[in-house]
Amino acid sequence: MNNRYSARFSTDLRPPVQRFDFPFHAMGTRCELRLYAATAAKANACAAAVQADVERLEAKYSRYRASSELSAINRVAAAGGTVHVDDETATLLDYATTCHAESEGLFDISSGILRRAWDFKSGRLPDPAQLQSLLARTGWQHVDWQRPRLGFPLAGMELDLGGVVKEYAADRAASLCQQQGVGHALINLGGDLRFVGGQPDGSAWQVGISDPARPEAALASVAQRGGGLASSGDYQRCMVIDGVRYGHILNPRSGWPVQGLVAVSVVADFCVVAGSAATIAMLKGEAGKAWLDSLGLPHLWVDQAGRRGGPLLASPP
Repeated sequence: MNNRYSARFSTDLRPPVQRFDFPFHAMGTRCELRLYAATAAKANACAAAVQADVERLEAKYSRYRASSELSAINRVAAAGGTVHVDDETATLLDYATTCHAESEGLFDISSGILRRAWDFKSGRLPDPAQLQSLLARTGWQHVDWQRPRLGFPLAGMELDLGGVVKEYAADRAASLCQQQGVGHALINLGGDLRFVGGQPDGSAWQVGISDPARPEAALASVAQRGGGLASSGDYQRCMVIDGVRYGHILNPRSGWPVQGLVAVSVVADFCVVAGSAATIAMLKGEAGKAWLDSLGLPHLWVDQAGRRGGPLLASPP
């Protein structure tokens, strides 16, 4: 065959795809799937699989549900007992252990108990005695974790996996999309984003990162063809007392809100990595800026003085 005619036979025979949007509510927040699929049936099947898995993880790890596996673990923790966990829970605990070490103890899944002392709707500071009592029951280093055995030598502790489960759910959603044959998807779980491929025309997904001072405005626009984007900030849940601002992200060593940064966004290959990096940076305060630089991940930060930095700011909103 003459090579100059071979191009006639290189036409892409893949069927055209359509856009399908699926909003839903899970994990206490608004969620949305944007899928491109050849048929409504394929899009519906993919969306159903993703939503079912997100709801499964919420039922399994919600601290608000007495029937959840996390609540069962916390009942053992309260009594100072020991429990064996399944592989999925063990993987999350292993990751939390890594984050605890990398953050020098600041990322601590046992520190959620400190929220009992803080009521950000009351406009009042916590009772010092209550805070000290809770601090005495905080510290992942006090937990005896030897996979799959989880022991609590110190009675009265409590675990909270809220810092990793939503991002983990976003990563699982991306895998489910690919398993369902959907190669172009944007997953938004309450602002934690996961991208599957680019858009069907080859262009990147374009998403904006909100300005904490003006949520309706964007600090930067991020172009992604995969990976995850997650943000952490305390500007939506905070209170000001005598001119001092107190946010809801608490230092597990002191029990008091962190100071220095008000918002951090990070891009990584996996949403769970982006989310934990953003949270650790917030916990580190001013030192979080240099720490983010050392990671080499695209990011941006906003501090309490309104200063902004990070390579993502180079992307115009």
